[in-house]
Amino acid sequence: MLITGENRESPAPGTALLLAAAPAGKGRLIDAASVLPALAAVPADVLAGTAGTAAATVIELADPLDPQTVLTRIRAAAASPGPLHLYLAGQLHVDRKQRQLHLALARTSPATMRYTALPWHWLVGELKIRRPGTTTVVLDLVADTEAWQQVTGGRLLFGDGTRMYGRIAPAPGRRTVAAPVHLKAVAAIWRSGARPPLQHLHEQAAAQTASEDAPDGALLFGITPSNAPSNASAHAAGSPSGHPAGHTAGPVHGYAAVPGPRIAPPPTGGPDPASADAHPASPAAPGADPHPAILAAARAGRHDEAAAAAASCENEALRAHGPGSVQVLHWLEVRADLARLARDPARSCELWMTAADVRLGRQQTPDDPDVEAAVDRAHHQWEQIRDAARARQLAPALVALRRRVPGRQRGALQLLQRRLEQLHDHHAGTAPSAPAR
Repeated sequence: MLITGENRESPAPGTALLLAAAPAGKGRLIDAASVLPALAAVPADVLAGTAGTAAATVIELADPLDPQTVLTRIRAAAASPGPLHLYLAGQLHVDRKQRQLHLALARTSPATMRYTALPWHWLVGELKIRRPGTTTVVLDLVADTEAWQQVTGGRLLFGDGTRMYGRIAPAPGRRTVAAPVHLKAVAAIWRSGARPPLQHLHEQAAAQTASEDAPDGALLFGITPSNAPSNASAHAAGSPSGHPAGHTAGPVHGYAAVPGPRIAPPPTGGPDPASADAHPASPAAPGADPHPAILAAARAGRHDEAAAAAASCENEALRAHGPGSVQVLHWLEVRADLARLARDPARSCELWMTAADVRLGRQQTPDDPDVEAAVDRAHHQWEQIRDAARARQLAPALVALRRRVPGRQRGALQLLQRRLEQLHDHHAGTAPSAPAR
């Protein structure tokens, strides 16, 4: 179905692509297409991010069958020079042979994954060629066990210059079909007439779904390009580039943003490999999961309270399971992400580096997805530090860590060293000159 908005003159019309897909029958984990009527009721220019500024086109793909057809539609949408908003509802799986991430389509089954599902790297490849700052991806996905491991390991990135919002949850229990609750909440907010900035929109939607659903350990995404200024986290509604009015997007030069937050219960799939009798358990009081309350405090701006609660949980885990345990490591990473939410990138960088060091000390390899993710997050947070002196102070440890863990983004170490040189050059150029003799 093709819906075209009012034909206003604009040099860069916007495009919204709505892709909702899930296998038919017992393989269905989410009723993805159920969100399409709600989204279709939203004005086209709002969906495309051009409200009041440009024309808009909405392309809707409901339970498509063929991955090549889907790729063709994505490629055509990505070729448009104007803003692109891609809305994805569905489920993620990993194929048996190449262990690659796929978005399931209507005919997908475990045996036919490589031929009937959309490879995730196809989607990433089409969006990478777009001009930075013009692409927004909104996710409402569930992931089976193997796909969830890749998602939480940071294998879902679209690259620098692409904003990403929404949620990915682990697959529901047997005989349970999830609903795309985040996208439905977004559509409901827009249909009410409200037009909050993108960051606020998705925070409101996440708060609504958290109150409606039991905690499911979902990952929440709210990522902006790494060259955005510190006050650009709330995007102006109707701005084609997603940047606040008056801000011009320049070339993206920083390290790619990484998923967050990681404030979710620790994995429960097996014992701590560092301890034969250890078992993942929340360090909270019996029967009480502290994660929802901590996340709620952070979202409400009570960052000191959230950090103190997480530190208390870490101390309890330390007493119960010992240093280097998976439980202590989990709470260390929670504290790192709480620092990010509190907009303290230096502290977040420091904690993520500590987490990476702990993982390496547990004999995890430098190419382990969790080790790479910790270093990537430390690197990204370092890029956000506005205090040049503090950035220079943290840089030697980060450079040493990045040499051990180069990661999967080519040139990450070179990017880090280049920015460090710029910081040193700037510092030398602004240092007071010595008095004349």
